[in-house]
Amino acid sequence: MNHIRLVAAREIRMGLRNPWAYSFIGIFAVFMMILLLVNAQGYVAGYSGVTGTMLNLVLYLLPLMTLMLGSFSLTGEKEDGGWELLSTYPLGTTAYIAGKYIGLTVVMLVIIFCGFGAAGVLGYAMGTGFQLQTYITLLGFSLSLMLMFLALAMLVGTMARNRWQALTISVALWFFLVIAWAPALIAVLGMLPYTWIKPAVTMLTALNPAELSRLFAVISLGGGSVLGPEYYDWVQWIRRPSGTIAYAAFALVWIGFVAGLANYLWERRRVRE
Repeated sequence: MNHIRLVAAREIRMGLRNPWAYSFIGIFAVFMMILLLVNAQGYVAGYSGVTGTMLNLVLYLLPLMTLMLGSFSLTGEKEDGGWELLSTYPLGTTAYIAGKYIGLTVVMLVIIFCGFGAAGVLGYAMGTGFQLQTYITLLGFSLSLMLMFLALAMLVGTMARNRWQALTISVALWFFLVIAWAPALIAVLGMLPYTWIKPAVTMLTALNPAELSRLFAVISLGGGSVLGPEYYDWVQWIRRPSGTIAYAAFALVWIGFVAGLANYLWERRRVRE
């Protein structure tokens, strides 16, 4: 536990000195405040065009930020010799990966809370902020999205040999999971028998953290009717009183599996060396 804490503290110091982190803070905060100004022109409670736009903004920006910061952190250690130094100490792979994940989580929390905080302060000053429930749902959506993609970033950083490989894999992964997912899903479902469509949608959605988080946020905001009949089971599941708890539990299992895979691959590489 002490090793995890030391690695996490080191990662927080390095992350908060990283100019990329401050660039992301500025971008995220500016766009959040722009959307809040749009919201001031007339807001409908629950799921609306403005909340949908904000969901898409977070969905486009946050996964890419997380993948880049997380994967660069691990590949940077390989390129700069930091891992070779750390490996001379009695530091286990699990403690190293866990410390990295915790430290990067704190850095990403600073980015998210700065963005939402700036929007919240501006909304309070103008008297046109989102309703508290909507604000909490959007914040929860952002946090769950970040935590799942950070585990994916650990896996990317483990697989990539340098920053350029990490950048290439991160952008490709982000493009597929966020941008190309909808047309790819339609193409796949179009080749399946009708009775297979709903099970296939359920299985494929569970594999994509971006789509899973988006569905949870849209349904929680009361926009489940826009999803179509294929997502009826998802709507019923999330609307239950236990829906949020079940979603959180599933997200933790997803994070544990992906981070565990990253830990396994890093340990194999360590043994080979």
